[in-house]
Amino acid sequence: MSHLPRGPQGRLLTTYQFIARPYEFLHRCAATYGGVFNVPMYNRDVVMAGSPASVQDVMTAPPETFVAYSTQSIGLLLGSHSLLMLSGERHRRERKLLTPPFHGDRMRAYAAAMAEIAARRFAEAARAPRAVAQEVAQAISLDVILRAVFGVEEPARMRAFARAVVAMGDAVTPAMAFLPFLQREFGGFGPYARFRRRVADLEALMREQIERARAAPGDDILSLLVSARYDDGSAMSEQAIFDELRTLLFAGHETTAIALAWALDHVHRDPGVLARLQGEIDALGPDPDPERLAALPYLDAVCKEALRIYPVATEVPRLVAQPFRLGEHELQPGTGVAPCVLLVHHLPELYPEPSRFRPERFLERKFSPFEYLPFGGGARRCIGAAFALFEMKIVLGTALSAWQVRLLDERAPRPVRRNVTFGPSGGVPLALRARARGAHRAAA
Repeated sequence: MSHLPRGPQGRLLTTYQFIARPYEFLHRCAATYGGVFNVPMYNRDVVMAGSPASVQDVMTAPPETFVAYSTQSIGLLLGSHSLLMLSGERHRRERKLLTPPFHGDRMRAYAAAMAEIAARRFAEAARAPRAVAQEVAQAISLDVILRAVFGVEEPARMRAFARAVVAMGDAVTPAMAFLPFLQREFGGFGPYARFRRRVADLEALMREQIERARAAPGDDILSLLVSARYDDGSAMSEQAIFDELRTLLFAGHETTAIALAWALDHVHRDPGVLARLQGEIDALGPDPDPERLAALPYLDAVCKEALRIYPVATEVPRLVAQPFRLGEHELQPGTGVAPCVLLVHHLPELYPEPSRFRPERFLERKFSPFEYLPFGGGARRCIGAAFALFEMKIVLGTALSAWQVRLLDERAPRPVRRNVTFGPSGGVPLALRARARGAHRAAA
């Protein structure tokens, strides 16, 4: 049994470095200790799996080998019934129920709505001399979730939901998420108490929407969840539906928006990439069909490359539940193990010039699930992965078909922590001008 390299010592200092500057911290550790190393974090040791072989060990292990990691932090955001909180048979049962709406024909049915929402939001942003890509993309992604997942269409109700969702997200601080001892209300004062009040506001709106879906089911995902039945014929509880909706909101709208903001920035810093991408999009005509947009190979490669360079989550941790062999290392129950998305995505033997934005690499070869994992993998891979990439391609394609983008900051943004996710510093400020060929679409 070989010795497992131990990363920097000092739990509080290591935790701070990981929270504040994880990109630099993880790259520094890998350069010093290799592809697999142990990091002493605030409440337990976490083994980073930063090589494809170690990722494969984790992703192909029997599901019962692991349970959800850091459930107190996750529970704060998503609730105790969230899929991300569950393990074992409960996780398998819930995942089987939730997965179908995010794939196949059900997913493609939302293509036109995604394109319409993107066109409207970019047209609104173009009226101002300065827009922020991440804010525009977040508004689009939230509109898509509210319409496709929640079935909300009335403008006033969409605005109320949007205010509640943004308020809840803004109330989450990195310290509160990563340091459980701060999750106390202190007599109704402080960040955690404010967060709980905002959760209650959103919960009230969600419960009203659940009742609406029961009374008049639609073609949205909420209506499917209300009518869905487990193998034994039982229905999801209202609290389970509520927690899963929170999960879809939190894991779906901000993460997709961040990826879109990065993609817009990268594309407009490389004239060759922009020209090739717009040429592919323009070949579909001035009003491209959304599903045909989503099938474009270079657009697909652009989106995948944006997710490679700056993955929204730097790692996807699990908690070892039974003795587990990671390569030559034996991990004991209670140890964290985290396939490190960031390190794998920046391996030069897999991705030559890993810091360079080069979408062509995804046309030149196919990467295994252990070499490219922006949505995690194995039994705990994000159920909305296909939906998120589908939306990303339609929104980016719709925008570039109709608008000419000018970046307002000459400096490339750096990744900064928002809560438990990372986005581009400054959010990518830009100005929009209608392209002549897409002007009619913009005006609409």
